[in-house]
Amino acid sequence: MTEIFNLNINGNDHAIECDSDTPLVYVLRNDLNLKGTKFGCGDGLCGSCTVISDGNAIFSCDTPVWSIKDKKIQTIEGISTESKLHPIQESLLDEQGGQCGYCLSGIIMRAKAFIDNNPNSNISDIANDLDRNLCRCGSQSRILRALEKVRIIEAGK
Repeated sequence: MTEIFNLNINGNDHAIECDSDTPLVYVLRNDLNLKGTKFGCGDGLCGSCTVISDGNAIFSCDTPVWSIKDKKIQTIEGISTESKLHPIQESLLDEQGGQCGYCLSGIIMRAKAFIDNNPNSNISDIANDLDRNLCRCGSQSRILRALEKVRIIEAGK
């Protein structure tokens, strides 16, 4: 049975009609046309679908819509503007931190949530947190180099 869910995505309110157990990733991609959040494994194992819920990184593929109805969700589309990329995105471009890029939106979102919540962390802490996000291209060293630059900048603020 379908219901109407009022969701706050990237600061905008949306009324979505769907089953309560519909995974958030389906709503983002199919109903809201936010294609930056990728569908990977569907089991919460690869991290390509990572978004931020009330400041914490979550897998949107195994998060049912009913569980986020009172939370603020941020996707990759919500961290930059048309004229300015987020510092993590800029740093990843500078360091050539991706090859195919399929994993990057999830990695960016998990890294953003971690750095925001742990401003005094070190690169080992970030690497440990990112362990839940897979990159099959082997770009991890460049990704970590880019995140270390951002971490240093953010810690200095």
